[in-house]
This record gives sequence, structure tokens and C-alpha cells, in this order.
Amino acid sequence: MKAWALHDIGNIRLEDIEKPEVGTGEVLVAVKAAGICGSDIPRIYKTGAYSHPLIPGHEFSGIVTEIGAGVEDRWLGKRVGIFPLIPCRTCVPCQRKQYEMCRQYGYLGSRRDGGFAELTAVPVGNLIELPDTVSFEEAAMLEPMAVAVHAMRRISPKSSDTVTVCGLGTIGLLLLMFLREAGIENILAVGNKTFQKRMVLEAGLSADNFCNSKETDVDTWLMERTGGKGTDIFFECVGTDRTLTYAIANTAPAGRVMLVGNPASNMTLEKTVYWKILRNQLTVMGTWNSSFTFDAQAKSARFRRSGEDRREIDVPVDDWRYVLERLGEGKIRPECLISHRYTLEELEQGFHIMRDKTQNYGKVMMCMEE
Repeated sequence: MKAWALHDIGNIRLEDIEKPEVGTGEVLVAVKAAGICGSDIPRIYKTGAYSHPLIPGHEFSGIVTEIGAGVEDRWLGKRVGIFPLIPCRTCVPCQRKQYEMCRQYGYLGSRRDGGFAELTAVPVGNLIELPDTVSFEEAAMLEPMAVAVHAMRRISPKSSDTVTVCGLGTIGLLLLMFLREAGIENILAVGNKTFQKRMVLEAGLSADNFCNSKETDVDTWLMERTGGKGTDIFFECVGTDRTLTYAIANTAPAGRVMLVGNPASNMTLEKTVYWKILRNQLTVMGTWNSSFTFDAQAKSARFRRSGEDRREIDVPVDDWRYVLERLGEGKIRPECLISHRYTLEELEQGFHIMRDKTQNYGKVMMCMEE
């Protein structure tokens, strides 16, 4: 088969290699679509992987073409999305079924071979079956969508909250979509590129709710939009000193800050910024990855609302099923974020665009012929 193999930092090559062996409890997936994550670029060009050679790519979908021992025949031929984290199942978070915080995890595309290939071996427990209404491209975006949803569900915004999303890469833009779908009406978006404004408008926000930080003072803009009160919830989706300072300075007293962006370097807080956390009694939370039950039959759980509305409702048991439910019903349409599509052979062009930033881009996608 053909695959992009990373042999060392900066040394990634399209090669003909042996197809993966399918172990017990595994399946072979013919990859149909795979997205390039922002984390793939430093892995390929700056830091390398945990071991080499490695096939990167953790955002992918496809069709099960072969099953290993112990796998039910029903999986053969299924269209699937893939949860990339492989938990140890023995550490404390795993025992609590908080697999996203596993202490000794494996990971498709960073710690074992991933999806930038024609075929990939995947543990059967990591599969999620796709309804016919969900395309392979959409399914290849399940992972970043679930990451956005995980941040949203952890902080649980109310419809009356004023919510700010700072950082409009793929995760930030997906977060906007899911906040809108969840009924959050007053959303403010902070980005730094003109094409992001177009994406914000497609997500259903008005132009008045978008701030270009290269053209406008963010602190002034946010205080004007919130009547000087600050925002109730601030999603920081960049991971820099500057944007973290925005978050703390512009969150209302007793408000909440959700840290989503991966830091590109060391981060520090000035004393005056730290004081604002204390004096305004802010709640600062972190989020990581997304929740997945590893139960192919899991759909939803009964949940009793608190407060005046005490109805029992069905709530998806994990972030991936929350996303898939909305995708299947057409409530979320992430394909508008796909800016570039490449074949497997052309994929290096996508790596270079994201590395060198020679073009504006949203989600860069590898698409295999049907």
C-alpha cells in the first residue's frame, strides 16, 4: 500500500510499504478521508514522533475491509469514524471511564501508525459506525468536532450567557457552530484573519459579532459589546500569553474561562493579570481531547434536568455520539470549513501550506477516490 511515512524530523515520504497486519481485536480500515490537524505540522517538521518511522494522521474515516480474531463479522464493510486514542484501561482515569485523560495511552497517528495511508489497522473498540447521511469527509472531522464539543459540555453554557470564542482555527470555528446549535445566542468571536469573518458569517453570527484583533483593540471591543460587564464565558482557543490575558481581563466577575488552545511555547502571567483571577473570583478550566465510551451500542442516557424544568431527556453519553447525532440530523455542517482537498499523492502540498502559511486555509483534507 501507499503511505506517508515520517522517518525523522522533516523527513516524510510517500512510500510503498507492506499493508498492516490485523491483530486480535483489530480491523483493517480502507481510509476514505483524512484531515490534517494543526498538531501534525510540528510533529512532522519540528519535534518528530515518539518513534520512527511513523504514519501520521489521527483525523480519518473509512470502510472496514478486514477483521481480526475476536471481531464480530458485522463490522465487515461498515463505514466508520475512528477515535484515535487507545487507552491503557488500568490507570485511575481509565477506571473512571475518563479515557481522554489516560496516563499511558496509545494514539493513532502519533504513537502508532495513523490515517495518511491507504490502509490502517484500528482496534475495533475505537470504531463508531456512520449513518448513511454522514459523508466520509464529515466523519474525518469527528475528532476536532468532538474536541470542540468536549470543551463546550464541560463548561455547560446557558442560553442567557454571553460567550466569547477567541481563536478561529478549526476548533474555534466548530465551537461556534455547536454553541449556535445548542441555543447560545449572544456569541462574540475574536480572530485575526479576514477569511475567518466569512466563516463566522457562515456559522450564523452577524458581522458586528466578529473582531479582527489585527485591526481592532480587543479589550475595548469586548467591553463595548458587553456593556462594560465582560463576557460570562470565554473560550481561549489559541494558547498564547496575549490571548490568555484577553480572556482573564474580559471575563465578567464570577465568570468562567475555558482553556482550549495548545500552547506553542512557555506561557507566563503578569502579576496584574493574576490578580484579576483572584479579585474577580474567576473559574479557569482546562479541556483535553474528547470523551468516548468504547461501547458500540451506546447511544444516550436518561438525564433529569435540574431547576424548574425537571423533565427527563435523552443525552448522548459521550462527545462523539453527541456530534454524530447532530451530523446525522443535518444540524451541523462542517464541510464548509474544508478549504483544500488533496489526493494521497498530493498531500504534501497541504503540509507545506499549513507549515509555511502561504495561503489562507481552514481544514485541509485528504480525499480518496470512491
